[in-house]
Amino acid sequence: MKLLLFDIDGTLIDSDGAGVRSLNISFEEMFGKQHAFREISLAGKTDPQILREGMMLHAIPYSEEIASKFFKTYLSHLTVQMPHTQGHIKQGIPEALEALKMEERHIIGLLTGNIEAGAGLKLRKFGLSSYFEVGAYGSDGEDRNKLLPVAVDKLYRSRSLLVDYRDCVVIGDTPRDIDCAKAYGAFSVGVATGPYTTAALTNAGADVVFDNLSNTGEFLAVLNH
Repeated sequence: MKLLLFDIDGTLIDSDGAGVRSLNISFEEMFGKQHAFREISLAGKTDPQILREGMMLHAIPYSEEIASKFFKTYLSHLTVQMPHTQGHIKQGIPEALEALKMEERHIIGLLTGNIEAGAGLKLRKFGLSSYFEVGAYGSDGEDRNKLLPVAVDKLYRSRSLLVDYRDCVVIGDTPRDIDCAKAYGAFSVGVATGPYTTAALTNAGADVVFDNLSNTGEFLAVLNH
């Protein structure tokens, strides 16, 4: 039994910037700073990490209370943004998820920097929510490298099924996805459908790298190695 953990943005979907717009609008609403995250690289980071870096950049003291209020504001804006986004599902994802759903040896889950409610909004927009049994989110912890054990623990608590870290596969489009797998000896699959090239993901240490997941058979063969 393997636990397959997919990243969302850049891997499963492209939200056409709906998340970033919602972050920026919320920051301006709360702190009066426009385009607050323009100078920050967001790829692969958790939402709480992004907020903390934005607040540090603009010399605004961080607190859990402020973060909680910010993400409530963010979700209100994301709820407005997502229905109108011109985003899309990444190439090969529907076919890959359908094929994986048919294989009982795999449990399909999420490992994403999105807070859980934000992840839900994005996945529901594209009709993908039902594929994922378990998830580890930015709302579970700011440090992405600590999220794989969260997913494993949630699976154990929901199904009394304990999966070894070495039987986990992290699928993502950034070096941070690869790092959070390698920290526990999990298998990592890089997908160059985000801001990083196949060469960059290979150099980051991914076990396998795809240009995209359009070749379902090849993808399944790697997962069943």
